[in-house]
Amino acid sequence: MRPPRGAAARAAAAALWLAGCATPPAEVAAPLSPGLSGWNEFVLPGKRPTRYLADQEDGRLVVRAESEASASMLRRALQLDPAQVAQVEFSWRVDELIAEADLGVAERSDSPVRVLFAFDGDRSLLSLRNRAVFELAETLTGEPPPYATLMYVWDNRAAPESLFQGHRTDRVRKIVVESGAARRGQWLLYRRDLVADFRQAFGEEPGRLVGVAYMSDSDNTGGRARARYGEVHLIGRDGRRL
Repeated sequence: MRPPRGAAARAAAAALWLAGCATPPAEVAAPLSPGLSGWNEFVLPGKRPTRYLADQEDGRLVVRAESEASASMLRRALQLDPAQVAQVEFSWRVDELIAEADLGVAERSDSPVRVLFAFDGDRSLLSLRNRAVFELAETLTGEPPPYATLMYVWDNRAAPESLFQGHRTDRVRKIVVESGAARRGQWLLYRRDLVADFRQAFGEEPGRLVGVAYMSDSDNTGGRARARYGEVHLIGRDGRRL
């Protein structure tokens, strides 16, 4: 049985969903390999980090994620006007699902794979509750969270295109793009209209795109997950990769 979480652990968990992809603080680790130049691991206080490893598969770079009751991110800073981005393309392969995970339940809201996009915005529009949560996150992590975070996720139960709001702040929204175990063990490729998805999720226009991240987490359930990520590609209006 897992020991009950105290106030410090709950506070760290609150910061987890808010941690952004802006310039990392000094204590963040260096890129994992030359092949992952520009990517940095973001480890949260009080959390066991997920293990991210650069690897080659069929002649291409992939990132292996091994989560053992853990949660951390591998992220990269960006500075892009969302009007430049027509689509985003990403791929993953999940080898092991988290049996008890359920994104609809705060205490079990783990996912074997997530691809996150962080956006800037007008922070004066934040609710008082969100301002308080953001201040807490900044105190714990040493950096301000993004104004809005959009995640593409895999859930055990919810149907594809289901939308979840963050349990701790409504400035995090999750779109389910894969569900259940039917396609476990397969490489899956997705191409999404990032701006349209943001509008649908938040009901507003996106601000500047400031980061992208991979995240495999199993800390809430105390379970484990095994997955691989392909490269994330941003496709411009002219059809070229940005």
